[in-house]
Amino acid sequence: MDKIFINQLGFDCIIGIYARERIEPQPLLIDLEMACDIRPAAENNDLDASLNYAAISESVIGFCQQAQAELLETLAEQLWAHLKSEFGILGIRLTIHKPNAVPEAKSVGVSIVRGDFS
Repeated sequence: MDKIFINQLGFDCIIGIYARERIEPQPLLIDLEMACDIRPAAENNDLDASLNYAAISESVIGFCQQAQAELLETLAEQLWAHLKSEFGILGIRLTIHKPNAVPEAKSVGVSIVRGDFS
């Protein structure tokens, strides 16, 4: 299985359970590794036969900013469902970093692996 990846996609959004987190957007960094078959795109130099990482990046940012999830776990599951539905992704390794959540840590976060990610 081939993989297309996006590392450290950064943006601000509302995320968290505390009152202050529901008001002020916070930075998130997202790493995506998406399972696909790149051969059809490679054979014909055809972006439409591949996963368009620019379109996926834009979709991830828009989705997360609208979701306003409380838990990273919730956001990760919802984002996977969205990407699978929107782009037909076969499998994913998804990591969400929340850099400012714990002052003593560079970042905290959650990682999931879903679908066919062999």
